[in-house]
Amino acid sequence: MKTKTVKIALEGFGSYLGMEKGCFIVKNREGNTEKYPLFESEIGEIQLKSGNMVSTGALASCGFWGIDCLFLTQKGRPVAMLRSLDDDSHVKTRISQYEALKNEKGIHIAKQFVLGKLQGQKQLLKKYGLRNHGFSVVEKVKNLAEDMPQLRTRLMCIEGHYSNNYFIQIFGLIPYSLRPDSRKTFRAYDGINNLFNLAYEVLSWKVQYALIKAKLEPYLGFLHSIAKGKPSLICDFQEIYRYLIDDFIIQYCRKLNRKDFIVKSEDLSTKRKGKREYLNDIQTHNFVISLNRYFENKVDVPRVRIGEQQEIETLINEEALLFAQYLRNEKDSWNPRIVNLF
Repeated sequence: MKTKTVKIALEGFGSYLGMEKGCFIVKNREGNTEKYPLFESEIGEIQLKSGNMVSTGALASCGFWGIDCLFLTQKGRPVAMLRSLDDDSHVKTRISQYEALKNEKGIHIAKQFVLGKLQGQKQLLKKYGLRNHGFSVVEKVKNLAEDMPQLRTRLMCIEGHYSNNYFIQIFGLIPYSLRPDSRKTFRAYDGINNLFNLAYEVLSWKVQYALIKAKLEPYLGFLHSIAKGKPSLICDFQEIYRYLIDDFIIQYCRKLNRKDFIVKSEDLSTKRKGKREYLNDIQTHNFVISLNRYFENKVDVPRVRIGEQQEIETLINEEALLFAQYLRNEKDSWNPRIVNLF
């Protein structure tokens, strides 16, 4: 069976998706038309954004032929997904995911998320000639012998300590006029930290889609704690790709200056207001477009079936599938594949 590799993505208000004589028809607002023969093209995904129009016949064909249909906001955030009623093969995967929390497999997985993140950070530090993580931290993670949830606490402490040192170094690569003092996540004031937060949010959308396609439970993680409303597996998987986002932002910041940022007043609580700095609306729009294109960049990681290179987005999708196979005992081990940065 051939891999479904074709992705149809509608852009802009007024774009239309329909069916005509066995073909998907995509029309833009200027009337230009593209045809995708259903029986010739290996269509694996269709993306629809707010402002697009679609026929129910096209949606029914997606369900019948098992083509994922993803609904996005204008900024690219996924809000819903159409899948076939026959797509019920997630049961074994999710049962295996729950069971892994109670055995040695869950411990291995939690460690691999941290080791993968450390390896990615090492790649980025090496690329820019900065001080790499020492060998001792890797051995420390491998030798941890606690059970869950104590292991989670130890791993998060180690990861947090080395991430602080990591950001101290990479922030030195940000233009001085924009450089923050330290890494801030929730309700950060400065524009660069908010830029990192926005980029990580886009990454989380990509990861969430990959996990759903792999029949995994996004809210059942191994490294991050399980809590109501917390997509802990998404948080876990993000860790092994953050270094790629960091590299993108380091490069992107070189063309930004202070006038590209604006300050907005926001409600911090019911009785308290505060000011936070963001890219202006035009720059934010351009940033998100550039970041989404970045996920289409080819990297030197062989595809599972064929090819020595693949897009970053495909890599994330494949890694989720490999992870699910490991949970189902179809693979003996799982070690996240890390992209070499040059």
